[in-house]
Amino acid sequence: MRIAVMGGDGTGPEVVAEGLKVLKAVSEKVGFAYTLKNFDINGDRYLAAGGDPARQTIPVIHDAEVAELRTFDAIYLGAVGHPKIAPGILEKGVLLRLRFELDQYINLRPVRLYPNVPTPLKDKGPADIDFIVVRENTEGIYTGMGGVQYKGTPAEVSTQINCTTRFGAERAIRYAFELTRRRNSKKKQLTLVHKTNVLTFAGDTWFRAFNEIGEKDYPDIKRDYNHVDACCMWFIKNPEFYDVIVTDTIFGDIITDLAAMIQGGLGVAAGGNINPKGVSMFEPMGGSAPKYTGQNVINPIAAINAVGMMLRETGLSKGDKKLVDAGERIENAIMAVTPKMQTQNAGKMGHSTTQVGDLVVAAVKAG
Repeated sequence: MRIAVMGGDGTGPEVVAEGLKVLKAVSEKVGFAYTLKNFDINGDRYLAAGGDPARQTIPVIHDAEVAELRTFDAIYLGAVGHPKIAPGILEKGVLLRLRFELDQYINLRPVRLYPNVPTPLKDKGPADIDFIVVRENTEGIYTGMGGVQYKGTPAEVSTQINCTTRFGAERAIRYAFELTRRRNSKKKQLTLVHKTNVLTFAGDTWFRAFNEIGEKDYPDIKRDYNHVDACCMWFIKNPEFYDVIVTDTIFGDIITDLAAMIQGGLGVAAGGNINPKGVSMFEPMGGSAPKYTGQNVINPIAAINAVGMMLRETGLSKGDKKLVDAGERIENAIMAVTPKMQTQNAGKMGHSTTQVGDLVVAAVKAG
């Protein structure tokens, strides 16, 4: 397995280092080979090359690097975000560019509450919070379509177009149906989340595709629909209702942050930008947390979780049972370690960043 590594900004390289420690341990335990190549793609490089911190003036990632990344089996990313660079420059220059150019059309967000990880939801535990959000990742409002006219005047007009195609909706929906079918759950239920009562054009495309595909090709899967605002309410009141959710990019962006909070915070949550037949990218959901850089206090659990996802999803796409097994072993090791941590908050874990990584390594070896 060939893995491209991008530590990124802030504490990203620190948490990635712990993930790579666990990768080494599980590869030895299960018996698979891998190679790594580091890519120095981050805010510091952008600034050193003369990039304007207020607006993007040079590429954050070069064409040759994108071309090379296509040759890997997976990409492991730490974090994107630099305190001296305006928001959006690095995010668009790295994350969105790779999603679009590598056609990573699925954002996959497992939402699972681990043992001894507190949730803000009263009387809810690990048995209640265990679902997956499938977010369409290359269309919608993040395509950048639109513009501004008469900028800086009282007559300023801004437009941002929600680009929705039947093709894009359908491939995300089919991915979600397949995931629901193979997921080890008694519910076998897929919920579409949108806003069909207001977004009567884009929402209708999603709604018709969802029901037509489900009725014809997935009659064994129960179909359900939520308006996005109702979904947010049900996340808080009855998260146990959900099995798999499929939604568009803007709604998915919002509800997965809420989901991260009910599963214990961004220090736990990991996600994947998936191209089922190409190169996928895996990352912790937390940001670069620059104020903690170099202090050895940041929580690496999400980054370690991302390694588990990377192995499991790559194994599934390539039919490699060893990689799937390795991914599951990492998640089991995490669940053995979280009860030993005081909290999931940076600086309050009862262990340093490297010590948490060592605990997961030990759990992998003992598993």
